[in-house]
Amino acid sequence: MAKREEKRNLETIPVGSLGIIPLEGCKALGEKVNYYLVKWRAERESEHKDSLAFTGYQRDSYIVDAKVPRFGSGEAKGVIKESVRGIDLYLLVDVANYSLTYSLCGHENHMSPDDHYQDLKRIIAAVGGKARRITVIMPFLYESRQHKRTTRESLDCALALQEMVNMGVDNIITFDAHDPRVQNAIPLHGFETVQPAYQFVKGLLTNVKGLHIDTDHMMVISPDEGGMSRAIYIANVLGLDMGMFYKRRDYTQVVNGRNPIVAHEFLGSSVEGKDMIIIDDMISSGESVLEVAVALKERKANRIFVFSTFGLFTAGLDRFDKAFEDGIIDRVLTTNLIYQTPELLEREWYINCDMSKYIAYIIDTLNHDTSISDLLNPVERIQSIVARYNAGELD
Repeated sequence: MAKREEKRNLETIPVGSLGIIPLEGCKALGEKVNYYLVKWRAERESEHKDSLAFTGYQRDSYIVDAKVPRFGSGEAKGVIKESVRGIDLYLLVDVANYSLTYSLCGHENHMSPDDHYQDLKRIIAAVGGKARRITVIMPFLYESRQHKRTTRESLDCALALQEMVNMGVDNIITFDAHDPRVQNAIPLHGFETVQPAYQFVKGLLTNVKGLHIDTDHMMVISPDEGGMSRAIYIANVLGLDMGMFYKRRDYTQVVNGRNPIVAHEFLGSSVEGKDMIIIDDMISSGESVLEVAVALKERKANRIFVFSTFGLFTAGLDRFDKAFEDGIIDRVLTTNLIYQTPELLEREWYINCDMSKYIAYIIDTLNHDTSISDLLNPVERIQSIVARYNAGELD
């Protein structure tokens, strides 16, 4: 995989000298991405290395020194400590990192998605239009759950996309957008929503033994009608059947901003004795996915594995601990695209899917102005790793 990427990238001149600015909430992920880029470019053989077009191609670090200091009143400013003129700049931001705090008139205030988004805009403003190109990598798309209007309400995600574009952002890369159609708000600009399907399959096959990946032993489940496309993709690539639940809601009342779910109704063939892959874009409180898991167990499903790009766990981990103890779920796989608590990483039922290498591939490829189509559609890589698993070649 790496050799194929490197060979392809050598054929084109970089858009500009590469620079990465991981905002404070995305520091750990940014450092991992930087590690891969430094390693690959140090190893890469190129006859053009010393030419003017490749200036600054090999460096000890591609991270640009940037800060967002705050005043005692809670106000802030974006500061970039080195020149970014002519640089192909990639900004990484995790709007879901609630672990960061700042002082607000003597009170400790946890950063909300609004704070992270505002900090992103401060850094873009500090660049001042001097960069060659600005790409924002925002794994959890800001306000993506407020993606459509059903009554008199704001369209926050669309507004944010337009605001970034108006500030000079050329491309926006996100992961598993709640509804990719929100990109219609910026039809003339780059917007990519990336699926971590390969990393989920790899995480499962690397950590769980004795799986039979065929229609007799395994099935893919969508916990709601909105996530059907994810389940269909995984089912088709792995050659499995799929089923789905739809949520019967009480539309006469609103609780916590939504109509409460009355029941989960199942559509699909028999799940008896089969391993289940439940796939969704996010685990918020986890209530919904655990109810689906219980409903599958009542239908005599075997092991249950949950794939979710973003593990928010807004109601804590206790209900997942209990579900694991009770044999309802076997493993939960989420990515490191958003903040993960140390407690989560220690859980026996949890498998962490590292996305840093994938993001590094995307940045490396885009910096060379080369197509990322094959990175966005990992069918070959998924089928290859399944074949290796079946042949007993995975550790």
